[in-house]
Amino acid sequence: MTTNPKAARYHTRRVERPDPPEAGAGSSLPFDNEEDGFGNLDFRRPEDRTPSPGADASGDTAGPSSGDPVTRAETPDEIAAANAAIAAEGLTSRQLRRAMLIAGRHRMNPTSEPDAVRLLREAGVDPFSRASILRIVGPATDPATSTLPAEVAETSPVATPATTGRELARLPGDTVQLPKKIKPAQLPSTEQRAEVNQAAEILRMQQDIARRRRRRLALLGARLFAFVLLPTFLAGWYFYVIATPMYAVRSEFVIQQAGPASSGGALTGLFSGTAFATSQDSIAVQGYLQSREAMVRLDKDLGFRAQFQSDAIDPLQRLAKDASLEAAYKVYRKFLKISFDTTEGVIRMDVIAADPKVAADWSKQLITYAEEQVDHLTQRLRGDQMREAQAGYDSAQDALNASQRKIIELQEKFKTISTEAEVGMIVAQISQLESQITQERLSLAQMEANPEPNQARMEPIKRRITTLEGQVAELRAKMTEDSPDATSLAEVQGELLVAQADLQTRQMLLAQALQSKETARIEANRQVRYLSLSVSPIPPDEPTYPRAFENTMVTMLIMLGIYLMVSMTASILREQVSS
Repeated sequence: MTTNPKAARYHTRRVERPDPPEAGAGSSLPFDNEEDGFGNLDFRRPEDRTPSPGADASGDTAGPSSGDPVTRAETPDEIAAANAAIAAEGLTSRQLRRAMLIAGRHRMNPTSEPDAVRLLREAGVDPFSRASILRIVGPATDPATSTLPAEVAETSPVATPATTGRELARLPGDTVQLPKKIKPAQLPSTEQRAEVNQAAEILRMQQDIARRRRRRLALLGARLFAFVLLPTFLAGWYFYVIATPMYAVRSEFVIQQAGPASSGGALTGLFSGTAFATSQDSIAVQGYLQSREAMVRLDKDLGFRAQFQSDAIDPLQRLAKDASLEAAYKVYRKFLKISFDTTEGVIRMDVIAADPKVAADWSKQLITYAEEQVDHLTQRLRGDQMREAQAGYDSAQDALNASQRKIIELQEKFKTISTEAEVGMIVAQISQLESQITQERLSLAQMEANPEPNQARMEPIKRRITTLEGQVAELRAKMTEDSPDATSLAEVQGELLVAQADLQTRQMLLAQALQSKETARIEANRQVRYLSLSVSPIPPDEPTYPRAFENTMVTMLIMLGIYLMVSMTASILREQVSS
């Protein structure tokens, strides 16, 4: 990935530059706009020169650029006053040192730096002009190598290559006037002027950066005060002065089973002794206490709305007189805190009110609602289980009764109580008749064995045998064949056996239904839940809310976070737009 080079921008906005100083005024710039670079030198021909005010006989301009020469002071008081006036002009230390150097070159004896400026001005020399600077910078001429006369070299205050051969202004203490031979002055190079301009530009840039930095710091402080400190102060003032003290009542309760859970499975036995066995009931009770139904019941029983509509509540927490159900429910959720610990199975409830006694009463009433809800939840489960078991038992009992009535009807219809007894009796009769037939046949066989049997005695035996055989045949027919007058015993026995088998089945089903009913009753008793109160609601003697210091610090952190987030977002967007 390639990144385009970026160049830093400086001075993207227009810079207001100061106007150049007026001509003749004292300026601290190294080069004056009205200066031609030659000081007080005049290169015109003598016949073209025009005397100007402030010029001496030699043609040089006398007096400082700031005005006329200062009149020489006579008394010490006047000298002190003049020095004080010069000191009040605000001259820099560099200018004062320059004045001391020029005064020394002119063989003056100043007592101080302002006194040196005063003496130079009285002598008609401007210590801050460029001509005076050139006199200081130029090297002194050696009397031994000078081409001037000895007396001139000895008495001349300045003998430099720049001043040799030209006329200098006569100053106090000068006894010799140099020749009027002009030599071109040594001007500073363009590089020196560029360096001076660069230094001035760098100084101006530094001052602009410092000014912008101070302005940004001031704006940052104003924004922090407006968006962070002021909201924090208002929040602290509200929490410490205006907020109504609130009292919190803590209560804890557990929902437990009446007996051990059923051992229907390994997983059920695993969670039977833990909080997971009643977690659903606990969550259901927690949801009910936080519902609108519980709030409406509490308002109806103990006047929840009236408590928060009182004038003793501060305006931010007060409930309006014509508040809707949703507004009251928001206040209810705010001042009722319920939590369920899944590891311990404990429900913790905090009820907050302006009066500790009222908070305790509300907590007790809510616990009563929780107990009713627990009973309602388990009652439906137990009722469903017992209802199904009772219905199965009643159905089995009705079927058994119907089977018994059917057997009775069959017995009344066939006029027999037991087909087995009837069959046994008929079989016994047939067996007895068969025995008699056998005896009679034996007797008949004996009689026939005689050479001359008695027919009169044999005929009755034969008739008895025939009669007995008829009786046996009739009895056998009664057991297996139907007749117009009666039904065979085989059919009667078959119907009775089917009815008896159905009766036995119904009896077995009734026994199972009774056992299921008893099991359901035991399970229903085990499904009973009850609420065990571990921590009773006790009214506190000190207010719990508001926590003024913590709430104030939280407000400050929230506002600071919002300010930082908005500032970073704005900076990122500004950078994206500028790039």
